[in-house]
Amino acid sequence: MLPATDSPLQVAQTIQLAVAPVFLLAGVGAFLNVCAARLARIVDRARGLEPRVLASRGDEHDMLIAEIRILDRRMALVSRAIFLSVLSAVLTCLVVVLLFGAGLTGAHVGTAIALLFIGSMVSLAVGFAIFLIETRMGARSVRIRPAILQHEVDEPTGD
Repeated sequence: MLPATDSPLQVAQTIQLAVAPVFLLAGVGAFLNVCAARLARIVDRARGLEPRVLASRGDEHDMLIAEIRILDRRMALVSRAIFLSVLSAVLTCLVVVLLFGAGLTGAHVGTAIALLFIGSMVSLAVGFAIFLIETRMGARSVRIRPAILQHEVDEPTGD
């Protein structure tokens, strides 16, 4: 049986301690939303290319294969960023649970809370870094080739 808390003030202090990690969860949720939307766009682009790859030949086929390989790599990177962000959220939830548990029981779990929070931040930071790599890869893959930028239409010759 759990010991009764000394006062509502103790419960209020425990809630105050847990508020910061809860705000962190809201931020992680927003980041996950961005990642999921980006992943959906990449998947849609890859699905749109699949029939073209199967129907193409020669240089066009090689170009489409190169693009679909980049999309596959980008999907893997975004999936890793999502995994690490969800891991961060789970670790943050454990921090909140331990904060309340310690507040209610008086257990000394400060080290565990600190380690979980550090793990959460490392996981989130690596997820952000992977997302940065993916966005840079995406930006590089859609760069317009100089040949296209410098292309001029030949004027029709009048015969």
